[in-house]
This record gives sequence, C-alpha cells and structure tokens, in this order.
Amino acid sequence: MSENSKIEWTDHTFNPWEGCQRVGPGCDHCYAEARNSRFGGGTAPNWGPGAPRRRTSPANWRKPIAWNTAHTEFFGTHGRRQRVFCASIADVFDNAVDPAWRVDLVELIAETPNLDWLILTKRIGNASAMWPAEPMPNVWLGATIINQEEADRDIPKLLDTPAAVRFLSMEPLLGPVDLNVIDIGGHGEIYPLSGTQECEDDDGNSMPDLPAIDWVIVGGESGTDARPMHPSWVRSLRDQCADAGVPFLFKQWGEWTDEDWGERAGLRDTAGVLPSGEFALMSQGYLPPFDDGERLAAAGNVRLDGRTLMVRVGKRAAGRELDGATHDGFPEEL
Repeated sequence: MSENSKIEWTDHTFNPWEGCQRVGPGCDHCYAEARNSRFGGGTAPNWGPGAPRRRTSPANWRKPIAWNTAHTEFFGTHGRRQRVFCASIADVFDNAVDPAWRVDLVELIAETPNLDWLILTKRIGNASAMWPAEPMPNVWLGATIINQEEADRDIPKLLDTPAAVRFLSMEPLLGPVDLNVIDIGGHGEIYPLSGTQECEDDDGNSMPDLPAIDWVIVGGESGTDARPMHPSWVRSLRDQCADAGVPFLFKQWGEWTDEDWGERAGLRDTAGVLPSGEFALMSQGYLPPFDDGERLAAAGNVRLDGRTLMVRVGKRAAGRELDGATHDGFPEEL
C-alpha cells in the first residue's frame, strides 16, 4: 500500500481490502494473487470463490485522510489534485466483499473531497447496483478492457454508470480493439470516443444518450509469464484517441517490445552505427539467432501475425516510448 505509487497514472495507492478471484483472461497472471500467495506461505488465502477477503488496518484507512489534509502542499508541488488508485490488490465491485465495507469506502471518499479517487474494476456490470446512483464528484470510474470482446461487453456498461470521469485501462492489451463504434446486440451502435446522442436502433426506436470515454490507458503485460503486445494494437488506439481528442496514456510495453527496440535503446556497433531490424540485431549479438518458431521461442522471442518480431528484454529496458514519444495524456482537471 504505497503512499507514492510507482504506477504512472496515480500518486497514491490505497487498498481498503485484499482478495479477489479470476474473471477472465486478463487475470491469468495476476500479480495481486501472486502477492497474496507469497505472503500466505504458498497459498493465496484471500483468492478464489469462497475465500475470505481481508480488510486492511484502521491505520491504513486513515492514510487518505492525511493525503486529503495535505492537499495544499501536494497542489503546490504538482500543480494539480492528487490521484488515489483504489484497490490495486482487490476489486471494489467483487461480489464476495462485505457490502458494509463498500459503504465505509463511500464515506471515506466523501470525507476526502480534495482527492480524485480512481476506481478500476473488472466487474463493471456490478457497479450500478453497488455504488451510489448519483455520481460522486471526485470519483473516476474505470473498466479493464483487454480485447474487443470485453470492449463490446463492458464499455456500454461503463458509459451507463454514473461517474465524474470514465476511463479504460487496456492492460494487459491482448488484441486489437476498435473504440470508435460498438455494436449493441445487433440492434444499434454506440460511439465510445465521441459520445452517442440522438441515435435510433435498427427498429427506429430512440437509443439512450451516452457520454464519451474521458481517458484511455494502454499497457503491455509484465511478469514471468507475460504475453507480448503487438505494436499495431497500441498504435491504432493512440491514433483513435488522437482523432477523437481523447487523452491517451501509454503506460508500458511490459516484458516485450518490437524489433526496433535496439534503435530506441541506443545500441550501437563499434563504428557507432545503430543496428535496425532483427538480422542486424542478431549480427551485433543483441538477439540470439533462430531458424524456426521453436528456437525463436526458446531464445525468448516470438513472432506475432507471422511477421512482427517481439523481443523479450524486460520491463525496464522495454520502457514506455511509442514511436519515439512518451504519451502522458490525462483528463482535464474537474
């Protein structure tokens, strides 16, 4: 529970409780479950169906009060309000959580109006029933989206849930996603990046107006079993957001990056020439040679779409630049 979070899009991390269970492929390599297991002696005591969730200490619950009190100092340093990522090792809308704990969390958020609370969930379908009907002015509500299937299923639910700010965390991004248009059960369309207004379904009936997404975060997976993210998936989302004027934040490549990493990392041969492309990188010793998919994988590299070489270099080396630029878009201050 970090007061100075290393997560690029927040300032503080606050966990009201610990524990969860897997609900989709994005959970396959959950760092929070691994953490729970590590501190549980090899078994995750607060993970899975029927497992008890563990509420954190009263001292931990007092930390946001202190951050709220110090907001003037923080604002003077950063020139903006402080952001609090709520429940990095849990899910606020987990069915197994005691509903009274959520009531306590709502009260805490109401008592800290100088903080912006970022609540990210993989259970956005539960939010409208488990959260106040009126949007809290300092709550940013986000849904984790990893592929088109989840986008089609969950973005309409997010846009239909009251919130001051609505955002997507597309990490780990496991496939291409089109955010411009989403088909609603074959009966109509919504437009997540521009908003949906004065539209009709295929039968000519009026569809409810929906707001636009306020912010998009994209990132690749990190950790021992991390899956690679195709560069074209990221570039497409960057361009979609740019065209729509939606803030875009590229959090990280994760463990994997594309074959142009050598140039971005500043690797040079003895003549000072930057190697580019897989064969140049292999000739300079930056990539091991391969001649088939099996050897490629054994060398710690994979091909996506049969062509694009993804190199496993580690999270730190892969960094967070996309085409030579760092993308740190945020919604405007409320």
